[in-house]
Amino acid sequence: MLRLRVFALLIAAAVLGPIGRVNSHTESGNWHCHSGSGIRVRAQFIPGIITVDGKVDDWKDVEESNFPLLPALDPDADKEYNAGKMTLKAVHDGKEAYFMLQVNGNYAYTQGDSSKCPSVALMFQIGENASYHRMGGCEQGPDTCTNKTCHGHEVDIMHFSLGSAIPGRLYGGNPIDNREGYGGDRFGHLVDVYAWNPHCRFLDGMSPSGNDTTAQNDWQGSWWHSSLTDHSGFIKDDSPYASEGQKGTYYFEFSRPLRTMDRLQQDAQFTIGKSSKLSAAFWYPMDGKPWHGSAHYSISCDWILLDFISGGSEPTMVAQGSPWDAATAFSLLFSVVAFCMAIFIGHRLSRINRTGNFIPMDNL
Repeated sequence: MLRLRVFALLIAAAVLGPIGRVNSHTESGNWHCHSGSGIRVRAQFIPGIITVDGKVDDWKDVEESNFPLLPALDPDADKEYNAGKMTLKAVHDGKEAYFMLQVNGNYAYTQGDSSKCPSVALMFQIGENASYHRMGGCEQGPDTCTNKTCHGHEVDIMHFSLGSAIPGRLYGGNPIDNREGYGGDRFGHLVDVYAWNPHCRFLDGMSPSGNDTTAQNDWQGSWWHSSLTDHSGFIKDDSPYASEGQKGTYYFEFSRPLRTMDRLQQDAQFTIGKSSKLSAAFWYPMDGKPWHGSAHYSISCDWILLDFISGGSEPTMVAQGSPWDAATAFSLLFSVVAFCMAIFIGHRLSRINRTGNFIPMDNL
């Protein structure tokens, strides 16, 4: 058990390293925020259309929200990410929630070095006192933050670093890491994290006191870039998969259950018909220079509302040319023909009965 715990801690250190160094989250001045966008992200009920493979043709009819990307620690408009806005889409199928993030950016990929590749994160409020600013906002330091001293300041984070992730492949929760009872991903660094503030961040299941061994990584996801040539599938030997610097767009797809098995207050729980609080972040190696943890862009300097729409509150999308259309039409036609035949046969029988000879009972 001790060896297992040490191994889990080593994995946590390796995975959490790219998410951000503790010292890098020191702000240079007074915090200011003028969000005021009023944008709400709507997760519509649209079952059976999304495949999490990084390719986003199946999202074309889903409602989108567009956000300027501003530096998270200094959200001034004149420092906006210059390649364009982030497009965010969300749907659910009654069981799983699906998210798609789209950002323009020249192709950048360095195998084994996440800081020289783009990276994205989604953050959700868990505790009722958890603020967007300072990642939950608990005032405790690294030596004093616990689930008691920071209760109510929990945030749920999914972070995906591309340094070892093959485009089009699925990463996140997997049997090997989930068996260890924590939120890591040794294969693609798509990790499930919770935090009380920037200095107190842990993989699900991990804490200052060690590994609880009852958690898991509930997320799965994939990525793609528009400059990649689509074929039967990439493998690691194909790295870097495309030429450096090609213009295009990054696509990220993710999914997780609306409700998880979390009992440690480390996962946000989504409810159909209600709203959750969301933010999204993007890291990019500007001018080929490695990014560091706090040097990321965010869609807002405060929480964005995420509405999970129930299936009965609006029309559900049905794909054109659905086989159900033909089946319904055939059933209707068959019913009409059967009804007409019944009337015709009934009419013929009634005429036969009226014209038949009367035979007295005595003559039988």
